Amino acid sequence: MTPRRALAVLFALIGLLMSALAAVAYASPLSDDGGAEWRVEQPEAPARAGSEGPSGTTIGLGKIGDISFYQPNRGALITAGNGTAVKPGVWLYNGQRWRELATQCGATDGRIVWSGPNEFWTISDGRPGQAEANGVEPPLEDNTLCHFAPGAGGTLEIVGSYASLAFESSSYQPMNAAACISSDDCWFAGDTLPAPQIGAFQLHWNGQRVAAEPYLPEGHIVRGLAPFEGRLYESVQLQPGDKVIKTVLPPPALRAINPEGTSPTFANVEEPDEQHLLYPPGEVTSYLEALSLGAGENSLWAAAGPSSYSPAGPEYGATILRYSKLRYSPGSEVPTEEPTAAWSQVLGPKTDPSGYETFNTTVRNAVGEEERAAEGIGSIASEPESDAAWLALTPKGENPESQQALVARITADGTVSDKLTLPQAIEQPGQRYGPLGAAETMVCPGAHDCWLTTAKGWLLHLSQPGQERLPEDNDPVFALSQPIEIRPADEGVPQVAANEGPVAEEATAPSTKEGTGSVIQPIVNQFAEVALPLLSKVRSRLVKGTTLELSFHLAVRAKIRLIAKRRRAVVASTPMRTLRAGNRRLLLKLNIHRWPTKLDLETHALAPLPKTSTRESNVNSVSTSLAFPGRAGLLGSGILP
Repeated sequence: MTPRRALAVLFALIGLLMSALAAVAYASPLSDDGGAEWRVEQPEAPARAGSEGPSGTTIGLGKIGDISFYQPNRGALITAGNGTAVKPGVWLYNGQRWRELATQCGATDGRIVWSGPNEFWTISDGRPGQAEANGVEPPLEDNTLCHFAPGAGGTLEIVGSYASLAFESSSYQPMNAAACISSDDCWFAGDTLPAPQIGAFQLHWNGQRVAAEPYLPEGHIVRGLAPFEGRLYESVQLQPGDKVIKTVLPPPALRAINPEGTSPTFANVEEPDEQHLLYPPGEVTSYLEALSLGAGENSLWAAAGPSSYSPAGPEYGATILRYSKLRYSPGSEVPTEEPTAAWSQVLGPKTDPSGYETFNTTVRNAVGEEERAAEGIGSIASEPESDAAWLALTPKGENPESQQALVARITADGTVSDKLTLPQAIEQPGQRYGPLGAAETMVCPGAHDCWLTTAKGWLLHLSQPGQERLPEDNDPVFALSQPIEIRPADEGVPQVAANEGPVAEEATAPSTKEGTGSVIQPIVNQFAEVALPLLSKVRSRLVKGTTLELSFHLAVRAKIRLIAKRRRAVVASTPMRTLRAGNRRLLLKLNIHRWPTKLDLETHALAPLPKTSTRESNVNSVSTSLAFPGRAGLLGSGILP
């Protein structure tokens, strides 16, 4: 990109940020996008007592964590609800309209991912009911899973619910990302493991069970997952103070996950120079947010705006990358297809010699103080049958619910072809709704067909004239007369039988505030009797760089051996030792030239494990196998560097 063109893009985006359109229901047709135009397409509120209006009124759905489509006329979204008419749950789109699908499995900031034509998963809030520990209530936000699929009757049900006991080293952590390679190969990822463990928390569905498979070498929060060409790509947030086992410079902001049965599970991205496309020489990696990912048929897009650690100034801005076999030259509409896919920089330090001025500038606020134009990239979506992607630009440092939705369309050669401020308010007979809130999540299920969610739970739809409605999806799996109201018992949490039939989840968090409604008692027996784990208080550290010291507490007398493997070969092991109950440790000398990729701990209890009630704090009811949740950062099924 020439300096003149970069400056033109900069001024265009300044104009985008400073403009204020009148409150209208529609945006102008886009000549470069088949005449498509953005319009509000909001579902009607369910008829419930205490709603914000009569049935048929359009209102915000509350915080929409995610929106996902299997095909243009089959989509779903997950919401936290709006506190009155809209409950936390899931909504379905059939090409004609959105309707409430489930009043269960909603989430504070959930995720939703299709694993097949008639099934999908959600990252959902937990249910109240577990015991407190030291006066602290168990966390509930975004730390459970729900599996929606056809049930015995042939229609959609919640066929599985997965959770964990709180306050354990094995507890599920909040999750931010989900993606599936196939119906029996799905991943869910998010926060780092509880201290003192090192790594990123991840769950894997292999078609039979949900198991924790953390990424152990690096303790970076996972922000995004996207499928592309048979594997998943995972983006992480790089922050000062992240704990890692081995320092890599620059630390990778993106890694790949291979399909089930492929070794290794985790891999570096293909392009060795990919990190240099993200950061100019000398730039601190924490200056960028985690990459937002958007996958299409022919390309994977990745975009990141400046983080809160980034200094103010126009030289610090967004970077947009694209991974594809198709190469576009400036001014050419016909791409060249290369034998293999590679990363290219659409906007950023490589395309703009003067720095990244393209998506960052400074403005003055109402009192005249200079501050960074705080727009980040909330989402990026690859538009099918084109060389373009749509961006949702999200203001930072301000209340997103009071902002207008800012979107931009960018092509593979770096041209910002459309820059729009979408409707600020909606006019209806006798009522006016607005502002709609800042742009948040973008998805494009078809050509000239995209959806956008806003911070206040509104939906905007990009479509061509006459294509606002699609052929109705009449799949009998989704032919439900009433929303799903039953969420089954959580696998991974001790259960007791309900006294009065199925128990519906009526709240995502306990509350004693007036007007919030009663909390339905969950079917979790918080004081179940469970066996103590064979191992507890497990700690590990490297001594002098190459000796692994593993300390732990044994509940009973047991035989134990620690084995280090490099792929299938054993590279180091301790002898099988018989140890008495109590605090014990093992030392294992490692060879830096034959560094293990996996550590296994073989255990055999020589006495029955004692049992205790979960009324006691810090009782661990999970398996004593250290495949994970591993009790220390080096243990588990992940890969060591």
